[in-house]
Order: sequence, then structure tokens, then C-alpha cells
Amino acid sequence: MSTTASQDSGAAAAAVAASGSQQRQKRTRVRAILEAPDETIVGSEVVVKGWVRTKRGQKTFTFLEVNDGSSLKGLQVVAGAELPSYGEVDRVSTGASVAVRGVIQESPGQGQRFELKASEISVLGECPGDYPLQKKRHSLEFLRGMAHLRPRTNTIGAVARVRSALAFATHQFFQGEGFQYLQTPLITASDCEGAGEMFRVTTLPPASPPTDDAGAVDFAKDFFGRPAYLTVSGQLSAETHACALGDVYTFGPTFRAENSQTTRHLAEFNMIEPEMAFADLIDDMDNAEAFVKHVVSHVLQNCRSDLDFFAGFYDKGLFDKLQRLVDQPFARIEYTAAVKLLQEEIAMDPSQWQFPDVSFGTDLQTEHERWLAEKKFNTATFVYNYPRTIKAFYMRDNEDGATVAAMDLLVPGVGELIGGSQREERLGVLEAKLREFGLDPKDYWWYLDLRKYGSVPHAGYGLGFERLVCYVTGIDNIREAIAFPRYPGSAEF
Repeated sequence: MSTTASQDSGAAAAAVAASGSQQRQKRTRVRAILEAPDETIVGSEVVVKGWVRTKRGQKTFTFLEVNDGSSLKGLQVVAGAELPSYGEVDRVSTGASVAVRGVIQESPGQGQRFELKASEISVLGECPGDYPLQKKRHSLEFLRGMAHLRPRTNTIGAVARVRSALAFATHQFFQGEGFQYLQTPLITASDCEGAGEMFRVTTLPPASPPTDDAGAVDFAKDFFGRPAYLTVSGQLSAETHACALGDVYTFGPTFRAENSQTTRHLAEFNMIEPEMAFADLIDDMDNAEAFVKHVVSHVLQNCRSDLDFFAGFYDKGLFDKLQRLVDQPFARIEYTAAVKLLQEEIAMDPSQWQFPDVSFGTDLQTEHERWLAEKKFNTATFVYNYPRTIKAFYMRDNEDGATVAAMDLLVPGVGELIGGSQREERLGVLEAKLREFGLDPKDYWWYLDLRKYGSVPHAGYGLGFERLVCYVTGIDNIREAIAFPRYPGSAEF
């Protein structure tokens, strides 16, 4: 064997050995390094694994910025030419994945406390030159077309971390309040909202489904033996358990076949839906306020660098907005009083409003909701006791016969974040409302049974999780608040 071949073989063996030793030592996350006290981390030997954001070569050494997704910032790696594995650096490009062993040292550069002085480096996955996420700002619309890669960007990575923190804080809050976590079905035969905007679930052949004697589709021959749909809400199912366990909550996907292309709507989104037995509308609002304050406080305490990023690029007033929500009590106003305030404001200059006609019975638009939360009260605002004609059948009728014990929570920058109500617990009243809303009581026999056998006052609400993510991050478009957005015309990934 020639000397050159022997050297090549030895270098390859050394690279394999280095990779193997790195695999055996547990990796340290970049966030743990960046947040560690100086006296405990400087001088420590660690293995870092991640993706290369930038590469800057000098004559005798190379700088790499390695990010593993645990934090917004990456860790600077200094790889000297004296490394036995320095040849691996030639294979490194933006987007490549690497494993680096080295010692943490104080960094002389600005904007970073530490850097990693590499002693071993290996490329785990090369990245060709056509990698689409180069070191420049990409529009969010552009990134939406590559949902499989966009989590590697600063914006979507930060959204994902904040979203994860909000999900953790959600379970933390409800578990701390004694709620039981419930998983409700995704396939249902009930239209909770009564709006009819549901996705049908069927195994019948679309081109030639079986028909009955009247020529209609014969759903008796379908998989479930009846029409079935993707759920728009877990509320009705959650009520069954609230009327047995006391307090429960659901947290999962829901679906609405609403043909909307707005920045506030998705076809698939996640809902947080608590249901509380022995509770009225005041209890409902109290719980919703405590919940929102808790999850926002958690993010303020645990996602500082990500929030700094959002405040710098998306919402300059983000910290003030979030801290004010945590510190101040939420405003509360009855619907009729809110309509009067809007009428007075609109009358000053109707041309400034897209929907200037507001009266009792108006379903408030986003511009109305945001004016109340942002201009009039400058804080999160509950509007309650809505007209019964614009709310769902399950909401409890008030004694005035015109309104129901319903509430919406409006927040600055978003509008409606939460919708909830005291549920109608009176059997006769609920049966009459089902018929009034064009629903067959026979389809809701089990729901009516809850009012027949040991009925109790109870209340609950639903919070759109992606809207919460938008509010906390300052992101304008809800399509950036979820990993793989579903909306009309888009279900590629």
C-alpha cells in the first residue's frame, strides 16, 4: 500500500473514531451552555450537535455558528487547522449537520459570552449548494412554501419554542387547579356550533356512493352507519365528563370547513376547552382570566430571548403589552354597553369603519373587538351577555329572554381570543332551543340525558391555541403559528 493511501485510510479511521466517541458522549444543548453560569461552564468539555448557520474561514482556523434548535442563538465554534479532523471542515456548508467536541471558553467576540474550542469535528449530514435557507431574510410567504424546512429559521423556530412553552403552561395551570385532562373524539356525528361547516368523514366511493329508495346517499352503508364528521369542538363530549368528574379540560385539534383566507382563520387548529361543573358565567370569566395570565407569565419568564426577537422584528410594544396583561385586571363590560360605546365612537366618523352599522343583535367584527380592547380599555376585555340570536343553542338563556350568559375575551392585536358561556342545564329549555335552532333533539339524546339525570349548573370556554400564539409572539398571520397550516387550497405537507 502506498504512503498516501495509508494516510487516507488513517484519516478516515480517525474520523469514524471521532464520530463514534461523540455519539457515546451525551450531547449538551446550546441553550444549556448559553444560560449556564460562567464558573460552571467555562473549561467544560462538551459535545454539541446541530446545524450550521454560518461558516467563516480564515487562514489557520474556521468559525462556525451551530444551532441545535434549543435557542434562538447559536454557539460559535472555533475549529483550528491543527485538528486531526480539520479536513471535515471542507465538507461543511450552510445547513449541514455537525457534531463537535470541545472545551467551552470565554469569547473575545462581541455579542456572545462563550464559544466552543473544537477538539473533534465531524459532518453528520452534508448540505448541497442549492439549500434554500441561506443567510438572509426570507418572507413568511416564501417560507410557507417549504414548511418542512422553515422551522430552521429564526422566526418559525422561535414560534415553535414559544408554542411549546404555552402548551406546557396550559397543562401546568389546569393540573394545578385540579382539572382532569380529557381526550375527546375527532370523529363525531354532532355539530356543536350548528353552523354546518364540517368536514365529512366517509369510506363510501365518491363517484358512485350507494343510494336509498329516495335516491339520497345511503349512509347506513358507510363505515359508521350514519353521517360522520371531523369535530368542530370537544365541548359537548367534555360536558359529559364535567358532569361526573367536576372539572375537565381538552386540548387538541378541531376542524372547520370555513372557506376563509383571512389571517385569523385555519381549517385545522387546536382548541383548549375547559368545562367546569357547579360554575356560572362569573366563574367562567375568572378561570379564563387566571389561565391567560398564567401562560403569558410563564412565557415571559422562560422565553426571553425569543420574545426579544419578536419585539425587535414584529411588535415593538410586545413586552409592554404582555406585562400589562399579566399585571392589570381584565376589563368586563356587558354587550349592550359595548354596543353603546361603539355607536358613540363610530358616530364621530363613520368613514373610518368598515362596518359602521352597530346595534343590538350585531355580531361584533374584528375592528369592533380590537377598538374595545386596544383603544377604549387598552387591556384584555370581556364582553358578556350577548344576544341569544347570535350565539349557539347550548348557551344558557338569561332571565331577560333576549340574551344568553355568554362571554368573549378580546385582546389587543388579535380581537377574540376566547369564547365561552354558562351552559343551558334546564332540560325543557334546551329541548326547545334545539328545535328553535333547527336541530333534531333525537340527535342529541345523550346530551339531553345530562340534563335529565342529576343536572348541575356548569360553564366552559374555548381558546384558539394558534390565536394565543399570535398574541404572545406578535405574529400577524395565524399560518405562522402552526407547524403545517391548513387553509382553503393548501394541504401539501
